[in-house]
Amino acid sequence: MKKVILITGASSGMGKESAKVLINQGHKVYALARRIEQMQDLKQLGGNPIEMDVTSEKDIQKVVDSIIQKEGKIDVLWNNAGYGLYGSVEDVPMEEAKKQFEVNLFGLASLTQKIIPYMRKANSGTIINTSSMGGKLYTPMGAWYHASKHALEGFSDCLRIELKEFNINVVVLEPGIIKTEWTDIMLQNISKFSLHGAYSGLTNKLIASSKKMYEKNLGSKSDVIAKTILKIVNTNKPKTRYLVGFMAKPMVWMRLNLGDKIFDKILMSQL
Repeated sequence: MKKVILITGASSGMGKESAKVLINQGHKVYALARRIEQMQDLKQLGGNPIEMDVTSEKDIQKVVDSIIQKEGKIDVLWNNAGYGLYGSVEDVPMEEAKKQFEVNLFGLASLTQKIIPYMRKANSGTIINTSSMGGKLYTPMGAWYHASKHALEGFSDCLRIELKEFNINVVVLEPGIIKTEWTDIMLQNISKFSLHGAYSGLTNKLIASSKKMYEKNLGSKSDVIAKTILKIVNTNKPKTRYLVGFMAKPMVWMRLNLGDKIFDKILMSQL
């Protein structure tokens, strides 16, 4: 059955690649992002790009109202928009920390809140929240990013229980290392906040390690995520979590089984 699907963060990376696959499968895909100029190829494929800032209540309400007016329903919501704020806790301004939560959690929650009534009325639907393997572990200088993803994990678990009686699935997507622009944005942030000062040594090690990983071409392609999203969309009973992509399963296994101090040593040995 062809479905009406909303995807945030669809202008690049995982969101865009998955949107292409879903469009080719015949689904009605609404691709949402601030950078609408980067989604014109999705329009040519038959998608419906819409400019939306996930932190704007006005934008969110306008988009939901418009789609409901056209389609009368929303079958799948994929909350995929997000970014990584890196830098020491001491250095990162609180306004930047709040912005991280506005994008990675509160904007997501607002959009979800406005779509739930339509799914509940239809007694069906699927909500996919993009967390990360970082929602289960941590990395140096990523306090605010990991805090937002850990929060999203808890939010999603509670939401799943609340919506079960209405036949609405809540799925957590936990990507590992994926080849997208995420790393570039992370490096820009950490360079902005902690390149100089007390944490410059750790910062430079993290930058060097990230660049080395990039040079070695490590990481999974976005089509790994696209295949997973297609699997979720096309089943009536998806799993509650999908841990996929380079290093996702081994990293989470180590975090859950080796204890804090050993995991700390493993992390720092990579820098």
